[in-house]
Amino acid sequence: MNLRQLLLHLPRYLGASGSPRRLWWSPSLDTISSVGSWRGQSSKSPAHWNQVVSEAEKIVGYPTSFMSLRCLLSDELSNIAMQVRKLVGTQHPLLTTARGLVHDSWNSLQLRGLVVLLISKAAGPSSVNTSCQNYDMVSGIYSCQRSLAEITELIHTALLVHRGIVNLNELQSSDGPLKDMQFGNKIAILSGDFLLANACNGLALLQNTKVVELLASALMDLVQGVYHENSTSKESYITDDIGISTWKEQTFLSHGALLAKSCQAAMELAKHDAEVQDMAFQYGKHMAMSHKINSDVQPFIKEKTSDSMTFNLNSAPVVLHQEFLGRDLWIKQIGEAQEKGRLDYAKLRERIEAGKGVTSAIDLCRYHGNKALEALESFPPSEARSALENIVFAVTRFS
Repeated sequence: MNLRQLLLHLPRYLGASGSPRRLWWSPSLDTISSVGSWRGQSSKSPAHWNQVVSEAEKIVGYPTSFMSLRCLLSDELSNIAMQVRKLVGTQHPLLTTARGLVHDSWNSLQLRGLVVLLISKAAGPSSVNTSCQNYDMVSGIYSCQRSLAEITELIHTALLVHRGIVNLNELQSSDGPLKDMQFGNKIAILSGDFLLANACNGLALLQNTKVVELLASALMDLVQGVYHENSTSKESYITDDIGISTWKEQTFLSHGALLAKSCQAAMELAKHDAEVQDMAFQYGKHMAMSHKINSDVQPFIKEKTSDSMTFNLNSAPVVLHQEFLGRDLWIKQIGEAQEKGRLDYAKLRERIEAGKGVTSAIDLCRYHGNKALEALESFPPSEARSALENIVFAVTRFS
């Protein structure tokens, strides 16, 4: 049985469980929906996210969706996998995370490793520094750059696993036995730490201190960004009094720093100069910001949206709506949307959709998309560069 066949058999062992609730680190939407077209988009650009990713994977040599899962089949994690099966039937979110990692669908494709490989191929070898010409190269990408892409996916996957830790202080009787949640938390911490340890080991093997520094700072940014994300008071439903500029700074830490610094590190491994490294950083930063804003906008533009569907009160459309409305009126709207101590998200969604927040968020997503495209202009025309452009087109489709 090959790797893909083995992974496709794993979900039957993971079983079904209820939706995750009350996470210590609430997971943000990290998928992309393909909706409409984007002004300025070429008619030749792929119409669906699946097609964009499939074509990009062909360019870099092989599918990237399973790169970080190689370590999941190691002896060390085999015991953890057996323990995870004990969570079947509980509502612990670690099960949802595990199923998301093994299903090969457009909802779970890992974007970061793919982008690192694409920008590595788009830049090619350095024309100035030839010291790395003896490195192994496959499909125009150095082996060390492929290792970096895998490390990036490992770090991101570890963060997703750690975000599934449940806040035991907010559990209710409907969430199931306390011992199940405690056990699930232990497994989430252990498996997430194992993935991070593998990532650190891989970084050391690259033998490049600047790359280690870049990825270490990205980890620091992630932790700081997640802290800011979870500063909302869930008891009173009062969101942070921040403007969109502060929101962008915090969102870069939690959603953009890892990809931006990984792209820069890929250029460092190929010995590119500072200018090329900065352009790679800018592409990763702005593409990741577009990716996040696209996810934030989805609850407000989906044709079939459940009335009970919640959304992040610190998402881009909400922050922009609050900025246009003013703090006092925003708090008043939240108060009017509460019934018996519970927030009526359907009523609040209607208020936000009636304002300028959603359209402004879409414009902001396209702004960052254009910035990402501008950064790509410094790279020579190629299939890899076109694939990177198509990814931007895909995450800025709304109309």
